[in-house]
Amino acid sequence: MRRISIFGATGSIGQSALDLIGRNRGAYQVVALTGGRNVAQLAKDARQFDAEIAVTAFDECLDDLQSALAGSGVRVAAGQAALLEAADIQADWILSAIVGAAGLAPGFRALRHGTTLALANKESLVAAGPILLSEAKRYGARILPVDSEHSAIFQALVGEDISTVERIIITASGGAFRDWPIDKLAGATLAQAQTHPNWDMGQRITIDSASMFNKALEVIETKEYFEISPDKIEVIIHPQSLVHAMVGFKDGGIMAHLGAADMRHAIGYALFWPDRGHIPVERLDFAKIVQLQFRAPDDQRWPALRLAREVIAAGGFNGAVFNAAKETALDGFIDGRIGFMDMAQIVEETLIQLSGDLPNNIVDSGLETVLEIDQMSRQRAAKIIGARQA
Repeated sequence: MRRISIFGATGSIGQSALDLIGRNRGAYQVVALTGGRNVAQLAKDARQFDAEIAVTAFDECLDDLQSALAGSGVRVAAGQAALLEAADIQADWILSAIVGAAGLAPGFRALRHGTTLALANKESLVAAGPILLSEAKRYGARILPVDSEHSAIFQALVGEDISTVERIIITASGGAFRDWPIDKLAGATLAQAQTHPNWDMGQRITIDSASMFNKALEVIETKEYFEISPDKIEVIIHPQSLVHAMVGFKDGGIMAHLGAADMRHAIGYALFWPDRGHIPVERLDFAKIVQLQFRAPDDQRWPALRLAREVIAAGGFNGAVFNAAKETALDGFIDGRIGFMDMAQIVEETLIQLSGDLPNNIVDSGLETVLEIDQMSRQRAAKIIGARQA
């Protein structure tokens, strides 16, 4: 029986993972479940799956979690230190699905135990890719991608030599505003941005999809995880979201991964790996698929893609700055302090202002340095937002 821990259990990725685990209860023992302020869901899942420990990231939620799990036998804890302690509990497979930089430290800690880390936290590779991969190698741990795009690439490369890859093509739905006139984007509202045409995701990642910041992060992730030259990475708009990624080889052939828009496929592939298990996702009926459309992305509409390539070219800690500034700008948009198109401008200005203040060598640095730069970048981005409001 495999021991499983899920960091970010109450989010959409965590809930999809628990759905799959619940369908295969005899194969898994749930060790740790962590969440944020959705204490009711966290407690419900901890009881249902007989978790050893349930952790909320927020100290002020501890009393509610204790009350919800009273008499269950599930240990309860709260706060950042508790998250790290949960990552230290022996598990065979850990899902890192905490959104944002908050997911960095637990994922890094889990690697020290040589476990399999199923990585859904984009920020880990974007902000600290070289360090994360170095840590995995050092402790003999394995990192499996859980993003639908990177899982698709990973599957297309099974049995292939990475040196034969000529191009990697990541598809993007284009989000809520893919067909909007560009001159209307500045006036896009929060309600409009958080409605995705294809996927059922949380608020933040749905807005990131509309701005294409999620795809920008995925470009950086692809470069880091697969150690491939950025000039071989392409992004294509694919409104149907049926083709998740394509890998082109030097003989001209292309391997495409297709599937329904359901994150349980990517999660399940990592969960059952190296085998393939039954996953209850919709099976494609090609006779009913009217068309598969593709078009090139517009950098004016989605400047995040240009910024991602500039971050890759600059290297070092620029990924950490990019991610932190993006999260801060997203907060500003959600709070109504800046407009939709202002987010990319905030990120670009933060990158420019901090370009001369970053250490040179990320490989020889530790997670502490990454987190320090993360905080510095958030403060600078917040200052830029404040100046715009003044």
